[in-house]
Amino acid sequence: MYLSPPHLDGNEAAYVADALASGWVAPAGPYLARFEEVVAERCGVAHAVAVSSGTAALHLALLAHGIGPGDEVLVPTLTFAASANAVVHAGATPVFVDADAATWQVDPTLVSRVLAQRADAGRRIRAVMSVDLYGQCADADALRAACERYGALLVEDAAEGLGATYRGRPAGSLGDVAGLSFNGNKIVTTSGGGMLLTDDAEIAARARHLATQAREPVAHYEHRDIGYNYRLSNILAALGVAQMERLDAKVARRREHRAAYEAALGDLRGVGFMPVAPYGEPSHWLTVMTVDADVARATVGDVLSVLGEHGLEARPAWKPLHLQPVFADREAIGGTVAEQVFARGMCLPSGSSLTDAERDEVVAGVRQVLG
Repeated sequence: MYLSPPHLDGNEAAYVADALASGWVAPAGPYLARFEEVVAERCGVAHAVAVSSGTAALHLALLAHGIGPGDEVLVPTLTFAASANAVVHAGATPVFVDADAATWQVDPTLVSRVLAQRADAGRRIRAVMSVDLYGQCADADALRAACERYGALLVEDAAEGLGATYRGRPAGSLGDVAGLSFNGNKIVTTSGGGMLLTDDAEIAARARHLATQAREPVAHYEHRDIGYNYRLSNILAALGVAQMERLDAKVARRREHRAAYEAALGDLRGVGFMPVAPYGEPSHWLTVMTVDADVARATVGDVLSVLGEHGLEARPAWKPLHLQPVFADREAIGGTVAEQVFARGMCLPSGSSLTDAERDEVVAGVRQVLG
């Protein structure tokens, strides 16, 4: 039983077969255009550029805005490495910022403080990256206000956030530019893929240009920029179109899992769950449970071990980036909240194809250790 496996329960086979029969198998074709239109409409933005991964989307988002060597980008320390990797790919420097204990999202107070300190020192932060961690949006209004005050770009890493909302606005529309992921473990998957989202037509055009090897629009092969082979194929886009048709049902199922886990395990001593912010509705891409070892008399490792013995995949919460060896020399602002989440947090099987009976097996495994 996997943590968050692909769930193909609609028109995927039919649309892929149609794409193959049409001969459109390259990074161009009607399904690619349709996928971009569907996602842009759902996320409430004017433009979408389908690419090979969420990391590629974030990389292009930074490059299209001219961010590169010598620039600093604030990045949450409590996230997957891809968020910071995209900054490094662009040649910029990530500066890690701790999470807010009340939401686990990047702390907007710390972000504002760092922006002010850098401005006072004559070192303007070029961009702030927010992450919709585990399917919950960061406090976008507070972050946007800070960014506007100090002239920083707000980049929304919505890789985990598709289907979530913030004050009624959809994830993917909360920054100046955003990136989605359609990796195999996401709510909507194209096996591998991503999407850049923006309301700025020039940024979309620039990203599309860079994603297609920066080829100039002339008969021969002319290149004025270093480009990338980042465009999504029409076949994978066909998968995405089918997946988007079932997005609401997939999100609803994951929300059911979160509620059921909390109802079944919330009575256990030392057990908690990721807090839900009052400003939005998460998609609950993954349900994250916490175990206070001092109270529960068992650790996250103990629970993971027993679940693993039963063939049930569960994983620790994200290890903070400032603790990752590859980023050991990078600056970090705070970090104790993220470290505590890592020490106590574990992700439970949360896929939209997970049945009630399978979820009950997970509950039984957790109760075997903590009950």
